[in-house]
Amino acid sequence: MSRPTGRVLTLLELLQSGGTRTVAELADRLGVEGRTVRRYVDQLIDLDVPVESVRGRYGGYRLAPGYRLPPLMLGDDEALAVLLGLIAGRRAGLTTAQRTANETASAKIRRVLPRHIAGRLETLLDALAFTDEPGTSDAADAPDSAVLLTLADAVRHRRPVSIRYTDRADRRSERTLHPYGIVAHAGRWYVTGEDASRAADRTLRLDRITAARTLPGTFEPPSGPDPAERVLSAFATAEYRHQVTLRIHGTPARIRTRLPATVATLDDPEGDRDPTAERWLRVRLHAERLDWLPPLLASLDRPFVIEGPDELRALMAEFAERLTSYARRV
Repeated sequence: MSRPTGRVLTLLELLQSGGTRTVAELADRLGVEGRTVRRYVDQLIDLDVPVESVRGRYGGYRLAPGYRLPPLMLGDDEALAVLLGLIAGRRAGLTTAQRTANETASAKIRRVLPRHIAGRLETLLDALAFTDEPGTSDAADAPDSAVLLTLADAVRHRRPVSIRYTDRADRRSERTLHPYGIVAHAGRWYVTGEDASRAADRTLRLDRITAARTLPGTFEPPSGPDPAERVLSAFATAEYRHQVTLRIHGTPARIRTRLPATVATLDDPEGDRDPTAERWLRVRLHAERLDWLPPLLASLDRPFVIEGPDELRALMAEFAERLTSYARRV
């Protein structure tokens, strides 16, 4: 590609980033004079790219809405972010038409990806798993692409990584992690693996990792639950103020409608039996507050026994008394 042609494409990329760009700013970014910028703009207009001239003190050039979408100029990180968004979107309950548009858009971008970016994307997809709760995320929750790709490569090649992590109490630490997999859950990204310094499995939010560096050596991931199951289990067993143990008479499917795997663990010693058969099942969960549990247990409409804590029994009794008083009102 000749240098003038490359600069014209760079100009298009700058204009696509939004807003009005002054001639002086564009000339500085392109390394040319102002009159050359105007010539490049004329070339874009000749290609039917809708470029507008903005007059005034803060004038310059900007892209105008057109009848045709101009060619998109995406950087490496931008292309990766768009593709990951499209891939995650497939799990968000799209209609048939939306799913078709999603797949064709993904195919178009992947077809023109440079080889090194295509390879990194495949590495990431190999390391990525989804739970059944795709959710929606805020921009603040988006992981750093360099961290994401470094961890994906470490998962694929079973390499330890050194990370800088900030926990929910805003405490910063450096850790050595043996990453098992990357999981997208409820709009956020997580990495699950062994925290080597603590010799314990951990599930960490990717947006709280500010740096990741691959270390020498390899590790052998353990057998057992896959990364998505490990993330769900970590949520259900996280340390909170109250540890609740219940026995509920019902089917696992019925109980899971109110107490999903992200909230509670289910002990089913007779799991090989008919899954539609009702039986007593032990349910364990951790909670910071207990006031949401009485109405939830009532909504199950199944017999249950509270094994602990006593505070939950008291709250359940108060809730039952309130319902009884409401029922007696004339």
